[in-house]
Amino acid sequence: MHSQQCATGFLNGKPKSAKIGGWKDLESSLGKLLVYASKTVSYRKRLKVVKAAVEKTAKTLKMDFEVVAFKGNTPIYVYYKNGTADPVPLYCDGEGVKSLEQVCSTLRSMMFVLSFHPKYTALKRIRKTIMKFS
Repeated sequence: MHSQQCATGFLNGKPKSAKIGGWKDLESSLGKLLVYASKTVSYRKRLKVVKAAVEKTAKTLKMDFEVVAFKGNTPIYVYYKNGTADPVPLYCDGEGVKSLEQVCSTLRSMMFVLSFHPKYTALKRIRKTIMKFS
């Protein structure tokens, strides 16, 4: 739901022009999760699980997320993007369907590791929260 809203001018369910307690600054300071997925029908079931895991992660960490659709048969990728830096891959959904818990665990683990890198200070600030949710 968030992904379609982002594409049509909403962020976390609120109009982008709204001024609600500095949420734009908070979102931009924590970064964003990007889901890159194929438009093909065969990927829909896997995308549903990955998208739900990314949505849960983003909501828990008070981050935004976006789904970017591609043509062709490419795996589903999840990236972390903060500011102008290049996105960092967190997850690749190869063959087979993973559970929501497996995808969340992988995202959480990768973000925890990134939180120790000096380039990702936003993740360092929320390191405890990253490890709390499952």
